[in-house]
Amino acid sequence: MSVESKGFAGALSGGAPVRHSRISGIGGYRPKRVVPNAEIVDLIDSSDEWIRERSGIIERRFAGPDEGIIEMTEWAAQPALEMAGIEGKDLDAVIMATVTWPYQTPAAAPLLAERLGSKGAAFDISAACAGYCHGIALASDMVRTSQADNVLILGVERLSDFTDPKDRGTAFIFGDGAGAAVVSASDSPGIGPTVWGSDGAQWDAISQRESWIDVHAKDLGWPTIGMAGQTVFRWAVWGMAPVAQRALDAAGITADQLDAFIPHQANVRIIDAMIKQLKLPPDIPVARDIAYTGNTSAASIPLAMERMVRHGEIPRGGLALQIGFGAGLAYAAQVVVIP
Repeated sequence: MSVESKGFAGALSGGAPVRHSRISGIGGYRPKRVVPNAEIVDLIDSSDEWIRERSGIIERRFAGPDEGIIEMTEWAAQPALEMAGIEGKDLDAVIMATVTWPYQTPAAAPLLAERLGSKGAAFDISAACAGYCHGIALASDMVRTSQADNVLILGVERLSDFTDPKDRGTAFIFGDGAGAAVVSASDSPGIGPTVWGSDGAQWDAISQRESWIDVHAKDLGWPTIGMAGQTVFRWAVWGMAPVAQRALDAAGITADQLDAFIPHQANVRIIDAMIKQLKLPPDIPVARDIAYTGNTSAASIPLAMERMVRHGEIPRGGLALQIGFGAGLAYAAQVVVIP
């Protein structure tokens, strides 16, 4: 019998109707230890003024022995769950965005899910500084297609573990922390289409300098993250504003309709350049969490949003443009309703 004439026993159903999604809760955790620039400068032959001018960073947080990836995400998740009005057992999925979980396997997400009382799907994703926005996109699609009612997304890093304190290009940049968001079903649209992509040709612009194989074979100690600062700066400044604009266009809004701009907290000069290129209104609240938290990679956007919500700097129910970009080189952006 030919393929064309063969009958089939069944066909897939279309599934449940597509519905809407929203961020229903936001939370964050910053480690206890505050590390001012003065504690960094001697090993990199720098100064507090140089670091502030170059990056906008005044201080950052470094995690202690009792502030591991799982602990920080658990503490970040609790206020997000409370804001969403649910408990851990109500979660249908847990998505963990991180590049600093030190185990190849198992992933961190199932361990956190167990602590929270969830038996839902749980997995990690690795998209560095864009990881949280990737997680929001995945969670939104899961909710919209009725595969889940509530999904917890975490962005978490212990970058101090992977930072060379003598590297003038990175030692002052990175910090530790965890941010969390709950994505739930909604009666109206709460998460716009995601614009995302990658440029693997520039993978070495931000990368772990040694593979785990090299670390083992050459007895190199612990691997650290290196960065070609000027390459990344130019890519972010000239490449990410068009991505952000595409996210606005996909959401069907203009810059003057935004209530907040929450970019990845990589460098204050990058943020200022994006503001100009997007022609954002001068009075729009812009996340500048980098000043007191540093660059926390996947955690930076939820931490920044959590701070702005908690301090009443942005209106709940308003519209925020968020964009993450970093190692890969990977990026993702979407417009969301502020929880």
